[in-house]
Amino acid sequence: MSPHSPHRYRPDELAALRARYQRERDRRIRPEGTGQYRRAAGEFGYYATDPYTERTEREPVHDRVEALVIGGGFGGLLTGARLRQAGVRDIRMLDEAGDFGGTWYWNRYPGIHCDIESTVYMPLLEEVGYVPQWRYAPGEEIRRHAMAIAKQFDLYADALFHTRATELRWNDDTAEWTVTTDRGDRFRARYVMVSSGTLTQPKLPGIPGIETFRGHTFHTSRWDYGYTGGDQDGGLHKLAGKRVGVVGTGATGIQVIPHVARDAEHLYVFQRTPSSVDVRDNRPIDPAWAATLKPGWQRERMDNFLTIVTGGHADQDLIDDGWTATARLQRQMLTGTLDPTISAEERDHLDELADFRKMDQIRARVDEIVTDPATAELLKPWYRYMCKRPTFSDLYLQTFNRPDVTLVDTADTGGITALTETAVVVGQQRYEVDCVIFATGFEVGISGVVSGTLPVHGRDGLPLLDHWRNGPRSLHGFSSHGFPNLFHLGALQNAASVNFVHVLQEQATHIAAVIAEAARRGARRIEPTAEAEQRWVDTIRETAPDTFTFQADCTPGYYNGEGRPRPVNNSFGPGPVVFHELLRDWRENGGIDEVLHAG
Repeated sequence: MSPHSPHRYRPDELAALRARYQRERDRRIRPEGTGQYRRAAGEFGYYATDPYTERTEREPVHDRVEALVIGGGFGGLLTGARLRQAGVRDIRMLDEAGDFGGTWYWNRYPGIHCDIESTVYMPLLEEVGYVPQWRYAPGEEIRRHAMAIAKQFDLYADALFHTRATELRWNDDTAEWTVTTDRGDRFRARYVMVSSGTLTQPKLPGIPGIETFRGHTFHTSRWDYGYTGGDQDGGLHKLAGKRVGVVGTGATGIQVIPHVARDAEHLYVFQRTPSSVDVRDNRPIDPAWAATLKPGWQRERMDNFLTIVTGGHADQDLIDDGWTATARLQRQMLTGTLDPTISAEERDHLDELADFRKMDQIRARVDEIVTDPATAELLKPWYRYMCKRPTFSDLYLQTFNRPDVTLVDTADTGGITALTETAVVVGQQRYEVDCVIFATGFEVGISGVVSGTLPVHGRDGLPLLDHWRNGPRSLHGFSSHGFPNLFHLGALQNAASVNFVHVLQEQATHIAAVIAEAARRGARRIEPTAEAEQRWVDTIRETAPDTFTFQADCTPGYYNGEGRPRPVNNSFGPGPVVFHELLRDWRENGGIDEVLHAG
């Protein structure tokens, strides 16, 4: 179907599509929901071991710092950088990984690239003095940029790697936090910023017999190049003569599978739900174009991208890619601007039509590329566009035209049935393999204070999760009453975007500005009043978009809790552009006065 001549759906066609989507969803729903996965812990803890940096023993730290930043990904790096720019010199960075980079430290699998254009995704390019080499940067370029930020802002000076914070406890007399870690550290910090992310802890499918398999296994976020050979560009020469199974066809599987297919004797791809796979068209960035860039170029591109993908108007689309072309469809899952001139019912109808057309294009592309009709049918996604994170590739679908690649659909068997000593079993069919690679993603929302993996005790020993027992309570998503000088970075009670690094940059800028103002005024505590906290909780309740129905109708995945979406949304409905303007106005027009306290 040509995108230039939109199909006009008859009522019976619309009904048939909705029914097909429902049937495909129902085939994949499992009653245990997220319980179908198991943690990479305990007897499976080796799946989460750091294969890149050797852990070195050190003496426990017992001292004091002005600011502790938990998390070495872009959220933590941006916070550290903005604190440095605000004049805070005594900063300690802490991360469970062996170096900076966050998800780009852990994910080094072959084919890894960012799916957001590098000029708007990789932060602080002008500050570091760097222009990316590729429109969609490979993982190693992004990881090295993260390290460059840390060096530029002297964040290595007092960093604790391979270290996990185990408790934060507030001391009201000294107006400081006591921090303990799994390395025996016990130190004090005036301010604590938590940016520990949510996509770091690998998850495994709960396949019966997984512990009995005698072949080799690993998770894509801990890629074993010692076994496969090669590097992030491919060349996995040690897979020659090996039968390999890849479990998972999400954003990671899309990138990994073409490289494994090139070098393995035979590749079996075990798929529960196909991804939507659109055109990628990656290419090097033209040095001549880069030479024309003027100061402020990255901010202009970032703002332009954020405005468009969240439903705002821009005279020109500076990025012009798959994300900006589908901004309207992203409103089903993400916050942002909505057209106020039409009713919600009319908007939902028009959005559904646009969604059907886009997914028809995606499915038509499968038919254009994949030569075997039966395989092509299995690769077609039958769900709304934002039910799963959209993917982009010019290599993935073509891989299934190879005679040494077999696609195994597991939807009707509830996933892989079992692992034996030598084979993957789906239903009654055995697939003999030498290696199984799990491209099964991460536990969502298990990191940091929200999950309780980092206990936080505020004033009078009150646990943060007790304070949040009826739902999160914060001012702007950053801080809570009773927990002074503690800041959270993330999507909770603020706004999100497909380019979440931009959101993190605004959050880091805001936190650093508040801390700088506290230093200027001599304030010892930064803490919202109970009234300010309640006003923001009310604002979130009034503005949060209702995504429950959309998510409940989606095929199961990590977006909707494996088919069990949360009934309450904790996002700021008008979206990140409005939210960032709100924060700037709050800082400039007296809002900051109510969070600064001398005592």
